[in-house]
Amino acid sequence: MPNALHCSEKDEWKFTAQNILTGTGPKMPPLTEEPEDSQISQEKPFSVMGDDGAKHQTGMKLFWIVLALCLSVFLEALDLTIVTTAIPTITDHFHSLQDVGWYGSAYLLTSASVQLLFGRIYSQFTIKWVYLSSIVIFELGSLICGVANRSSIFIIGRAIAGVGSAGIFTGSLVILSQSVRLERRPFFTGIIGSMYGIASVVGPVLGGLFANKLTWRWCFLINLPLGGVAALVIITLLEPTRHSGEQDTKANRLRQCDPFGSVLFIAATVCLLLALQWGGTQHDWNSWRVILLFCSFGILILVFVLVQYIRKECATVPPRIFLQRTVWSSSLFGFCLGGAALSSVYFLPIWFQAVKGVSPVVSGFMMLPILISFALVSVLSGILVTVAGYYTPFMLAGTVFCSFAYGLMSTATPDTSMLTWVGYQILAGAGAGFATNQCLIAVQVVLDTDDIPTGTALVFFFRILGSAIFVSISDCVFTNKLRQLLLVNVPSLDPDVILKAGATNFRDVVSLADQPAVLAAYNGAISKTFIVFAVVSAVGIMGALSAEWKSVRASKELSKL
Repeated sequence: MPNALHCSEKDEWKFTAQNILTGTGPKMPPLTEEPEDSQISQEKPFSVMGDDGAKHQTGMKLFWIVLALCLSVFLEALDLTIVTTAIPTITDHFHSLQDVGWYGSAYLLTSASVQLLFGRIYSQFTIKWVYLSSIVIFELGSLICGVANRSSIFIIGRAIAGVGSAGIFTGSLVILSQSVRLERRPFFTGIIGSMYGIASVVGPVLGGLFANKLTWRWCFLINLPLGGVAALVIITLLEPTRHSGEQDTKANRLRQCDPFGSVLFIAATVCLLLALQWGGTQHDWNSWRVILLFCSFGILILVFVLVQYIRKECATVPPRIFLQRTVWSSSLFGFCLGGAALSSVYFLPIWFQAVKGVSPVVSGFMMLPILISFALVSVLSGILVTVAGYYTPFMLAGTVFCSFAYGLMSTATPDTSMLTWVGYQILAGAGAGFATNQCLIAVQVVLDTDDIPTGTALVFFFRILGSAIFVSISDCVFTNKLRQLLLVNVPSLDPDVILKAGATNFRDVVSLADQPAVLAAYNGAISKTFIVFAVVSAVGIMGALSAEWKSVRASKELSKL
């Protein structure tokens, strides 16, 4: 019998668009030669037994499973963006302008705080049923939002949907790791990751259409039928995957999820994100509330780390997983690159609206270059990693592209031409597309199958955390620089009046004679935020250089020899 783990130089694997999907192709012994010990299931012709013991899918069965995963991730990502253009209508309906900050933060707060818990749950329980439970929770939150008659009920629905969303993206990658051979995962991970770019394009447009033409409630009710379709496909086609620890009792498996550590981590994350949200907006950074939240975060996270050290393999994040070289370096990389990419998308509309003087809707269309290039290059990078075998070069390329792009964006002025800012956006989107999914691929290459859920959740959490922290830092840089420039450029104006008017309405409170000076101040302040993103992206290269240089084609069994 030929050794299924061996691949000589003359038997170098070759990939085409067709065999990436079907799992077939020349010179790939694990997929094309039928082993004597019947590794390929005769009962299920669309399944192939992999080196890791998982039953990998091929053909149309794989197509439908990946389509369901993409649909689930798309809906989860859509929930982040569709609400942006619908918020004015929602606040008018509930007469709740004071709650507007919670409409977005409630979702992010719960999604980030339970991310690691879901990683642990996926490693202890049947993946299929945990994933379906995540969809059900997400759908329940969407239903509550869609039928809410009070602002408080709407916020509760957003929080519940956030809990479900935490299990959807991590679960999608975990299912992918069980359904697709390692060497083909980058391609499918790129497709799933591109859903965030597509949702960023579609979300604001759909939100505006629903709010203006139908009702804002459809921004959330649309999740019910589409999520139901995704769940139906998973129920029908995905076979339950059992972990090595599933012979334990349910009580033992619940203890393995580290309830005490999870509560500590959730509380710490909530304190940190609330401090970042409130600081400089609802409360001053030196107010007792913000200081108390930061102190509480510090104490809780220290206790959490201590609990992880004591519980070791029973911890929410076993120390050996986090201390694995590629895992911590990928977490650092995701923290920097993911944080810079998501934060830049937050400030680009401000530049378009304040400096270029366009409406929020038009600014959304002006951001299409960065979003479309991100989606396309995410898929392209997956194909290239599948062909080349290595993810590290694309991590390095992404940091270089993003650093240069954000550096160039910091040089933009009110007179910058459309061709120029479109080019800057394409470069930034390409950099993010090349880079952001590779850290998720990296942990799958170096970790054992049972550790992939925890590693994936950890890296994705740091990506969310990076965006929350750098949005807050950039907002401070922007606000302070804007105040400083306004005092220099137009000393006769009160900076607070400009800040309260906002990016789109400051022209209503500023005379025509003073508007050029205010525009210059806005442009200079936003330029400083892009310098922050350029520096953060450059720091991300440390994570890329620290990651192990391993091929997605190499068998994990061989890598241990």
